[in-house]
Amino acid sequence: LELEGWSVTVAASGAEAMSLLEAQACDLIVLDRMLPDRDGLSVLRHIRQRGNHTPVLVLTARDSVADRVTGLESGADDYLAKPFAFAELVARCRALLRRPILSSDQFLRCEDLQLDTRARIAMRGNQPIALTPREVDILEYLLRYQGQIVTREMLERDVWKQSHRFTSLDNVIDVQIMRLRKKVDFE
Repeated sequence: LELEGWSVTVAASGAEAMSLLEAQACDLIVLDRMLPDRDGLSVLRHIRQRGNHTPVLVLTARDSVADRVTGLESGADDYLAKPFAFAELVARCRALLRRPILSSDQFLRCEDLQLDTRARIAMRGNQPIALTPREVDILEYLLRYQGQIVTREMLERDVWKQSHRFTSLDNVIDVQIMRLRKKVDFE
């Protein structure tokens, strides 16, 4: 997957995976069903119960219809049985990354900052904040991943919808974040 240009973080156990997911956000989870310390589906149920909507592709040797149904009903977005062709794994990952992150949260909050995701209106206390559409997108992303590390690469992929560029968007992202901070952190 790294050869496809993705940044990959590996967890060797379910406990390590849950710890990593608490510490940082990710774009996609490829989850083995048979982990050394627990069933991967218990990890999946745990992250879904915590409100994590990251797309999950379950990878397993268990390929019966009942196994696939159980995996999907446990919260998986896709299910791929071993053995598999690497090209299919990459294609399924790309398909999952193209899907918008769905959440039922209309109102996202951090202290007295609130964003109505449907009306796309931000408020600080009782004061509306005039934001550009891109600034609303960035604020929504940051509020959805609050308490987690959000990288420029994640913003580039998820907010700008750019995965392969010849030039970096780092300066553009930095300027947008600076403008958003000035608007949100008014006194």
